[in-house]
Amino acid sequence: MSPNGPVLSQLIQGYWRIDNWNLTPQERLTFLKQHLDKGITTVDHADIYGDYSCEQLFGEALKLDKSVRNQIEIVTKCNIKLLSEKYPGRTVKHYDSSAKHIQFSVDNSLSRLGVEHIDILLLHRPDALMDADEVASVFTELQKAGKVKHFGVSNFTPQQFDLLQSRLNSPLVTNQVEINPLNFNVSEDGTLDQLQQYRVRPMAWSCLAGGRIFNGSDSQAQRLRVTLKEIKDEIGANNIDQVIYAWVRRFPSKPLAIMGSGKIERIESAIESLNFNLNREQWYKIWTASRGREVP
Repeated sequence: MSPNGPVLSQLIQGYWRIDNWNLTPQERLTFLKQHLDKGITTVDHADIYGDYSCEQLFGEALKLDKSVRNQIEIVTKCNIKLLSEKYPGRTVKHYDSSAKHIQFSVDNSLSRLGVEHIDILLLHRPDALMDADEVASVFTELQKAGKVKHFGVSNFTPQQFDLLQSRLNSPLVTNQVEINPLNFNVSEDGTLDQLQQYRVRPMAWSCLAGGRIFNGSDSQAQRLRVTLKEIKDEIGANNIDQVIYAWVRRFPSKPLAIMGSGKIERIESAIESLNFNLNREQWYKIWTASRGREVP
């Protein structure tokens, strides 16, 4: 993921919807083992997913076979505080990157997941009140205590990334950001350029744009679907999902795509996408279709 950083699988299984999958603990474990057998060893979580329930559901599956823990890399996030019945007294959704809350969140995640350490902890969102020195101090404490191995961020701008990195002795290992053919923000604001400069690989969330690419009625989504289908036929892909994953992987910063489906067939399809590569013209055809104009 970065110089001297952790090794993750080429695709990452996201568990932010596990509370909607209606699976028993054994069925959750079976799904986990299925994607493990196919080489997807990295799992993505956050403390808030499922109103603070998804880590617990995943942990229930892990408890059924504790040997699985040594076969996976667990990524989780913190610093968002939701309005929730589980935490009465909060009056507004907000961010909290204080040392006290980070420590509290990590301890809760470890308990819910039923594990002794987190492989990568990410700050979930940029926090205008983040004190970089305070964050660096608690990161050091968590690492020395063996609770967290590596640290990163999510949705940070290059300036926010550099601010936090300037206070740390070890490198941030990733920035988890939205990357898809409908959203070019991180390819234009310097985020992916910075990560390529530092040789840090991003984790890409919402690669399929939350389904908008497939069912959006706006002109941008409609144009994009037509071009994706054309390129699907050109490269021999089975569906446009595979074209999208190949498009995301084409960035020189080498993003790792996060998948969110709980159906093993969709995971298998995403894995097959690793066999497809886009040339420059195909990549820019997708850019052009999304933008509705040629490059300048």
